[in-house]
Amino acid sequence: MRIHAVHMLYEERLARSTRPFKARGSKVERCRQCMLRKHLCICSLKPIIQSNAAFLLVMFDDEILKPSNTGRLIADLFEDTFAYIWSRTEPNQDMLTLLDDPQWQPYVIFPAEYAEPERVAEQIKLEDGKRPLFIMLDGSWSEAKKMFRRSPYLDRFPILSINPDKPSRYRMREASKENQLGTAEVAARIVDLFGEGNNADMLDLWFDVFRESYMTGKMNRLLPDESAIKRLESHIAAI
Repeated sequence: MRIHAVHMLYEERLARSTRPFKARGSKVERCRQCMLRKHLCICSLKPIIQSNAAFLLVMFDDEILKPSNTGRLIADLFEDTFAYIWSRTEPNQDMLTLLDDPQWQPYVIFPAEYAEPERVAEQIKLEDGKRPLFIMLDGSWSEAKKMFRRSPYLDRFPILSINPDKPSRYRMREASKENQLGTAEVAARIVDLFGEGNNADMLDLWFDVFRESYMTGKMNRLLPDESAIKRLESHIAAI
């Protein structure tokens, strides 16, 4: 598997930890890239896509350490994915430089109900020569709201929102809102809105593969006969 920004951020965050991460399941022996139990590793299955979309993952401090995090699935597929730990008082300078880079047209991905109406974008409109940079606030719902409200350097960018028409397939953590989606699920809807439907489908399938393998390991079960892995392989073969 290609080593990407989330992998590097994970190692960086782990290196500066002053105490072991003690979340549920922290004692399980896992693959350091996909974060699944080693016998369920999916790294060799990662699909390859081509996309004009880029992502910036702004991650709450411990989110990068959680095996259930799905932000890394975006980085698995989308080569131009950047990842930084959020700080209220000292935002990463490299991240601020990225946001000022004229090749990008940033959009903050967040529910429109939390933004001023004039800031909400109904569609993705790019200036000549620019590519979209979709900013994902990656954490629990309460953490994401905190990052949204306390990141003034994001206030100058438009808000892009989705209205999910289906419930989340996440199930790896308890959602605080009925229609709350996992980070990768939201990203797939944004990619579809951007007009890259095939890449959105691939991210959805990759999410399903991860979710199923994660839950299989968590429940100490076997993968089902008609697994998400088979659906992914069939989809790739049909392209």
